[in-house]
Amino acid sequence: MAPQVQFEEKQFLGFNSYSIVRRMVLAIFCFVSFYYTENRMENAGILFLTGIIILVGSIALLFVRYLQIRITNDQLMLTGMWKSQQINVPFIDIVQVEKTIYSKYNMNNPAFNVHEENEVKFYTGGKDAIRVRLKNGSDLLIGTYRAEELCRALLSAVKK
Repeated sequence: MAPQVQFEEKQFLGFNSYSIVRRMVLAIFCFVSFYYTENRMENAGILFLTGIIILVGSIALLFVRYLQIRITNDQLMLTGMWKSQQINVPFIDIVQVEKTIYSKYNMNNPAFNVHEENEVKFYTGGKDAIRVRLKNGSDLLIGTYRAEELCRALLSAVKK
């Protein structure tokens, strides 16, 4: 019998604000450089083409799933890019669940299974996060766009 999904959120790489700003600055630099190039016939074509490639790549990244959060009957599942990595956390290992802010900064790099001082980070976008404390003393910090809903679903699943 397939596990019943009680919550699911997919986060896409193209919606990360830090990545969007970085790509747009590069594209604008290419277009401005194209406009101010003296020998436009010889050199400027590559700048314009590079700007277009950056914009097309940015649009393509809107469809690349980086993180998927799922709550099933008996576990929390965190799946990475193209299902290459999967972290399963059984509910019996979860001690505490709380809503928090992911970071005091607005622009953060995407992270999947990044270990930092007794904390494991999962993030693609959004300012809110869920902190899940495990029996072994480590914390999972899961960035999400739907923090209230994820926290409620996780708390109700853990209490069962």
